[in-house]
Amino acid sequence: MPRPVTKGLVLAAVSAICFGFSGPLAKSLIDAGLSPLQAVWTRLAGAAIVLLVATALVRPSVLVVPRHRLRFVAAYSLVGFAAVQAFYYGTIARLPVGVAVLLEYASPVLVLAWVRLVRRARLPRAAAVGAVLAVGGLACVVEVWRGVRLDGLGLVLGLGTAVCAAVYFLLSQDAGRDVHPLGALTWGLTGAAVVLTPLAAPWRLPWHLFAADLALGGRTLPAPAAIGWLVVVGTVVAYASGIAAVRVLTAAVGATVASLEVLASVVIAWALLGEALGAPQMLGGALVLAGALLAQKAVAGARSRPVSVSRVESTEAVHASR
Repeated sequence: MPRPVTKGLVLAAVSAICFGFSGPLAKSLIDAGLSPLQAVWTRLAGAAIVLLVATALVRPSVLVVPRHRLRFVAAYSLVGFAAVQAFYYGTIARLPVGVAVLLEYASPVLVLAWVRLVRRARLPRAAAVGAVLAVGGLACVVEVWRGVRLDGLGLVLGLGTAVCAAVYFLLSQDAGRDVHPLGALTWGLTGAAVVLTPLAAPWRLPWHLFAADLALGGRTLPAPAAIGWLVVVGTVVAYASGIAAVRVLTAAVGATVASLEVLASVVIAWALLGEALGAPQMLGGALVLAGALLAQKAVAGARSRPVSVSRVESTEAVHASR
């Protein structure tokens, strides 16, 4: 295996594992007393500050956005970060982290439906198989034979996460190369934090919790350590390593490695919060992942775009929401 590909695989795996920490750590903040929107704002604002300072010092040129791409960056920020994260954090406040991540993985199937029904593109038969697998897997995750045991609002929020992630994916297809990925990420996080400020009302944050200990299952962790890890590792390092990985990985390989995030989220949620999925939900998760990967590969293959562009689009979309 060529060295660049090996490096890309390692970076993609690091990115997926780092993203896996975001849900459990954010849930500990929510359980401690922050609202989901306040937890989202804390993560986004912290990451935006870190990236703005680091990028301005190291590569200030990537922060320049052409005037004709300002609307794209605004939509990218509003949907890809603010909306996705708000829905996702609302979901983990009501559902196990593993279930929330699995619901989000319905997004490639939604993109598939858009490409087929709206753009009238003909897709391979594997795409239909992927869609059926994903829908069947989601039925197992929510245990429909028991009347949908999951919290109803949590389920709606989880599906909302998938819809917003699908929109983000479609936006990423039209990003082009005139906005540097690192610059788009920095402004995306910054814009999302600004948009969510009036909703999260950070001036009403229970700031005393930021100096307290957070409960993580049967353990405790100082809040500054948890928030620092969430911001630096679960956001900045996760996104940065993902951006580096997409430079050398193909769409199919990148999507497959990125699916490690689901496994990482489930394992970390079990280790830190004591959350576990039942056997039907684990089976459903496997089906969702298999269907999502098939659907995403079909969408990538259906686009008549250069390979170099599809590399960036596909793997970025997998990391849309965390």
